[in-house]
Amino acid sequence: MTKNTKTVIILLAVALCIAVIPLFAQRGAEFGGSDDAGSVMVEEIHGEYTPWFTPVLETLLGGELPGEVESLIFCVQTGIGVGIIAFIMGRFVERRKWVKGDEPEKE
Repeated sequence: MTKNTKTVIILLAVALCIAVIPLFAQRGAEFGGSDDAGSVMVEEIHGEYTPWFTPVLETLLGGELPGEVESLIFCVQTGIGVGIIAFIMGRFVERRKWVKGDEPEKE
């Protein structure tokens, strides 16, 4: 195995451990969202909590978004972000190839 292959395998194993270990570290723990945790803490500290505004889509639809739609919007945002990052990384790789191609060969 090459050095790069070993590095990739080790990094994949570390990423898998980061994803799986928390599920078994504290059995029965609830993994809630930060939005709910923030409003609960504000209510505990200052009493009654009233949001400053409502989300635009909830106002337009006249109610809360279904979970599937929220997941879809989140996935689309993720896809756009990954596409932008991949494009930038590809440009860096391509630039490196062009710079290496312009240098004279040494013998």
